[in-house]
Amino acid sequence: MSHLQDLSLVDQAAGVADGSIDPGELLRAALERIEERNPALNAVVATFPEESERMLADAPEGPLRGVPIGIKDMFQLPWRGPRDGTENEHLPPGESAMYRRLRDAGAVVAGVTNMHWNGAGSTGAQSAYGPVGSAANPEHCGGGSSGGSGAAVGAGMVAGAVGTDGGGSVRMPAAYNGVFGLKHTFGLPTGGFTHGYLSLGEAGPMCRSAADARLLGEVMAGRPLPRADGSGLTVGVPPFFWQDLDPEVERGCRDLLERSGWELREVDVAGAEHALITLMLTISLEGLPGAKPDAPPDLVAEALFKYLLLVPARVMPRLARVRSLLRREAARLFGEVDLLVWPTVPAPPPRIDKPTVELPSGPHPADEVNVRLNGFGNLTGIPAASIPAGEKDGLPYGLMLQAAWGEDAKILDAGEHLESVRT
Repeated sequence: MSHLQDLSLVDQAAGVADGSIDPGELLRAALERIEERNPALNAVVATFPEESERMLADAPEGPLRGVPIGIKDMFQLPWRGPRDGTENEHLPPGESAMYRRLRDAGAVVAGVTNMHWNGAGSTGAQSAYGPVGSAANPEHCGGGSSGGSGAAVGAGMVAGAVGTDGGGSVRMPAAYNGVFGLKHTFGLPTGGFTHGYLSLGEAGPMCRSAADARLLGEVMAGRPLPRADGSGLTVGVPPFFWQDLDPEVERGCRDLLERSGWELREVDVAGAEHALITLMLTISLEGLPGAKPDAPPDLVAEALFKYLLLVPARVMPRLARVRSLLRREAARLFGEVDLLVWPTVPAPPPRIDKPTVELPSGPHPADEVNVRLNGFGNLTGIPAASIPAGEKDGLPYGLMLQAAWGEDAKILDAGEHLESVRT
């Protein structure tokens, strides 16, 4: 039965709908695949066969009827409270808005996926449940904070999983696991989501292709994402975000862009140099009131937490001014181009036991350089996705696609076009 998990999400849904796939067998195949492959990756922290079977028995006719889905450990389920990669529940069991959308579409929650401790990292190397490994090589980081969702999809445990992204947390693990990950435009319902207080975070689908992400993304967003031709786009390429990259990553991303046939334009983003510090301070300060007393995973995290308590309130309006500048820049640029494009990560996933990357400027902690590339999409709230762009020594990396507010479908169109020219 495990071969059923190698089918795309679209094919699984279509097979259940036309009767060629028994949904009970599909669920059993997912649970067997998790049992088989999860020990090496630590991508899934909990399965619950009885509850999953109950969801299947009660599943309505919908676009995902009978399809097993993974969900990040940040959403309430009726039988399990989310724990944010820590040892303790951050919310009690209940029906999150995301659970209800999956349930009403007929999907079956097959497992809760691992995540970086409190969502506070890009590597997935720190969690109360142990680190997440990359589907490409378990000794390397699976990414954060939605690393478990990325690794579960990349390893074929499920064909689709829910992730969340407050600073690249869907896109970075998508790149590290060689899958497609979309951060929706800001504004989805936040009920039962542990980080619903953030002005930066948004959920999104993690799948093996843009077509699969469109199907799951429509359910998550609660609206159609109609397909259109993604071949004739005009694309902005900002030099600032193409600096200090692993040469093979830069080469692979530029090669994919050259094959796209798109019109490529060099553009400048005013204020881009302030995006990293603005993202880090905003996400950290917004999170302080809702911070849980769980012990930080190391002395560095504990020191950061104590430092944030000393940051003066006058910093917040300064951060808001930078965000306003970046939003104006996004509006200006998307009046000229369809997409903004640059690499998702500057280097392939580092080793779990040494989460640093080697760049032309020297060695860097992965968190520092990853967030530098991803923060723009969160500060502006625009939709953004990572698509696999290549591999170095068998380790994947991704190309990031960003579009104007609300144009999630255009990113999916672009992704499907890139997939067609990539192969």
